[in-house]
Amino acid sequence: MIQFQYTRATETKAAIDAISKDRSSMFIAGGTNLVDLMKRGIMMPERIVDISRLPLNQISSDDKLLKIGSLALNSAVAENKLVQQKQPLLAQALNAGASAQIRNMATVGGNMLQRTRCHYFYDTSLPCNKREPGSGCGALEGFNRMHAIFGFSDKCIAVHPSDMSVALVALDASVLVDGPRGQRRIPFIDLHRLPGDKPEIDTNLMAGELILGVEIPENTFAKNVYYLKVRDRASYAFALVSVAVALQIEKKVIKDARLALGGVAHKPWRLTEAERSLIGKPVSEFSFQQAAQIAMKGAKGFKYNEFKLKLAPNSIVQALKVASKLV
Repeated sequence: MIQFQYTRATETKAAIDAISKDRSSMFIAGGTNLVDLMKRGIMMPERIVDISRLPLNQISSDDKLLKIGSLALNSAVAENKLVQQKQPLLAQALNAGASAQIRNMATVGGNMLQRTRCHYFYDTSLPCNKREPGSGCGALEGFNRMHAIFGFSDKCIAVHPSDMSVALVALDASVLVDGPRGQRRIPFIDLHRLPGDKPEIDTNLMAGELILGVEIPENTFAKNVYYLKVRDRASYAFALVSVAVALQIEKKVIKDARLALGGVAHKPWRLTEAERSLIGKPVSEFSFQQAAQIAMKGAKGFKYNEFKLKLAPNSIVQALKVASKLV
């Protein structure tokens, strides 16, 4: 790990100013991802700005929004009564992520900004356009079992690792940020980028911007929800495929639906066409199979991850069945 300067910010403006004045600086809160990357020599900020003391850990609700501060701990959000009552899908997704120890340190803002766990990104002896632009993508012709089947490019086929983010994109969340140009809201679906020609850029945040929190609009998904995470081990493993499902069901007919996949793309993958196909349909395995087929349009596997082309639709059907109480 290289030497670096350390600054602790006590006000939001001071934190933003510190980052804006020094482009080699980075924010740090729980540090569960950044410190690991610094130890491996993957990210080497010359200065880190500690924002852990900023007053951004509140969880509150009104008639329109559930508001969660960016410094709220993953464990605190998952255990919060408001979250469990109003947005249980989010609580399920958070509890599926990482270990209890990490959830007790990791923050909401850090969770959504965590970087890929692609082993070519983590191994500095291997080529990776995300870590070193122009060096090539080792995963394209390498061992790509964990990698993308949607939205990839010839520059990068890595996937986004966050479980929480899959639930947030399904729930139409927005991210509130502040920066040198003032505050703005970003629809969660637009926060993360596909790799394109610049896989080193993960998000659409502007230079110096700080995430203040996330807002989830009121919805009718307090009952029929499920987060399914398929992985190699029962815990402490990243998703091969994950599915976030939220349904509004009346008299065994689907009135509204939300679907998103994790472990399949460079960003949480919203399945809007499959959602539309479910609305007005009866709760049945046939309806779910049709939606799963629609969801897989455009998917393409690589040498070692072609199994995801079967695993993903099967997982969608299973998650829909559990959410709808069909099983």
